[in-house]
Order: sequence, then structure tokens, then C-alpha cells
Amino acid sequence: MVELGRLLTAMVTPLDAEGNVDWGQTKRLANGLIDSGSDGIVVGATTGEGPTLSFDEKLRLWGEAKAAIGGRGVVVANTGNYSTSQSIEMSRQAEEAGVDGLLLVVPYYNKPPQEGIYQHFKAIAKATHLPCILYNIPGRTGVKMSKETTIRVSQVDNIVGVKDATEDFELMASVIEESAPGFNIWSGNDSDTFPLLCLGGYGVICVISNLYARQMKGLINLTIAGKLKEAAAEHRRLLPVAKGMTGIASNPIPIKYSMNKLGFSVGNPRLPLVPPDSAMAERLDSMLENYAPDLSI
Repeated sequence: MVELGRLLTAMVTPLDAEGNVDWGQTKRLANGLIDSGSDGIVVGATTGEGPTLSFDEKLRLWGEAKAAIGGRGVVVANTGNYSTSQSIEMSRQAEEAGVDGLLLVVPYYNKPPQEGIYQHFKAIAKATHLPCILYNIPGRTGVKMSKETTIRVSQVDNIVGVKDATEDFELMASVIEESAPGFNIWSGNDSDTFPLLCLGGYGVICVISNLYARQMKGLINLTIAGKLKEAAAEHRRLLPVAKGMTGIASNPIPIKYSMNKLGFSVGNPRLPLVPPDSAMAERLDSMLENYAPDLSI
């Protein structure tokens, strides 16, 4: 299996003034994120406005991103949804497009039981040779994958880990302790990265690394090296922006606004998301004054 890396950036999808995907800026951003310290990029997921991208757009995004960065980093394609058959088809086509891994969210809206979640992931994983990262985010899906289901699905050979946004550290601890060898946990909340690493987690699939990848990589490296006092200080310093980018408005509204504000043109989000209103923009502007971006683009 390909080593997917500890810092994976959930890449925004650049759009032009008409709301179409800006393919040139997409390739520039993909390269810039790798140049800034990301081990790889997750393409077409929540931060990348996956729900409003067509399948053809997603397929081209995965291929363009991989062609842009080549072997310098990994591309993880977001291919999971609430339909097992559609997820299998998207996963197979993503593999043909040359991506390095897949992100598979817990099925949303239809609220399957735990057995259904297990069978869903097992069926998708069996249909591809790629390493699969599951995504447990009950705040968006309406259902939480239990620790028992997570541990059970870790036994599937090419399911290599989970992106955990549950904020349930007891669940995370049990998964770390009892899952199959080599099964990793990436934080699904930027603000949980440091405590999860201290618990034995592996890394983060990150929003703020669209702008602050070197700083997030530094936090990870300090923690892995056991320099916990310095890492804790860096965690506290980054905490306001980690919370703000997802707490002031729905992701990716804040990160797209911030990137545009700082000169990295990515366009407005697609409806039903909208740019921040004046009060939100003022809060984001105030927050951005305290952080220097390190995106190489």
C-alpha cells in the first residue's frame, strides 16, 4: 500500500468568476500545497465542495491534481456517498484516473445501521486495489460509526484508517488500541490534531493547511519527536484559526474567503453556500491578522 502521509490537505476547489472549476488554478494550488509541506491532498471532499461538483468535474479534478503533482505527493479522491453502488463506480473510475487512495464517508441521510455501514465499506474496498480511509463525521452524516464497527472494518485489508471528526476521544482511544495493525487515525478536526497525536493517532486531514501547511507540519513533527512542551505551545497558537475556519461559518466558506483575502484566488463557494456576510468577514479579517500564510504559490 502507498504511504499516504501524516499531513493531508483537504484542498479547496478553485472556481472562476462564473462558478466553473478553474483548472489552471487547481493545478497551481495542488503544486503549491505539496511545495508548502503537505504530504498529499484530498480532492473533492467537503472543503473541496464535493456535494456541488458533478461526477465529471470530480473525475477531471482527480486526474488533473495527480498529473500536476506526480510522485511528489499523494492524491486521495473523495468517492464515498450514501449509495454503495455509486461509491463503487466512482472509486473504480478514480483508480483508473491514477489517484493514490480513497476517502469514504459514513453514508449520510439514509442513516444505515452499523451492519449496513460495515457492509457498505467492505463492498467498496473489495472493488478497488487502492488504500481506503473512512470518514466518521456524525455532525454532517447524522449517524456515528461505532468503535465496534470501526475496529471490525479495520480488518479489511485495504482499509488503512479513519478520518475521525467525532470529538469522542474515548472512541478514538479504543480504536487505536484494538484495531488491526497498521490501521491509522487522522484527525478530522484541525483543532484535535495535537491531542489525537498524543493519544497515538497518526495525522490530520486538514483545512487550515490550505494556508498554513508548514505550520501544521511543524506541529506534527514536534509532537512526533516528543517535544511536547513546544508542540503544546504551537497547538495553542494555532487553535483560534483552527476553530475559526470551521466555526465562524460552514466549511469551506471561511477558508475560501481567507484565501481570496490573502491573494490566493479560489473564487466564491457554490450555492447553497455563499460568501460570508460583513459581520463574518470582519471576524475572519481580525483572525487573519494574527497568522502569516505559508502557501507557496
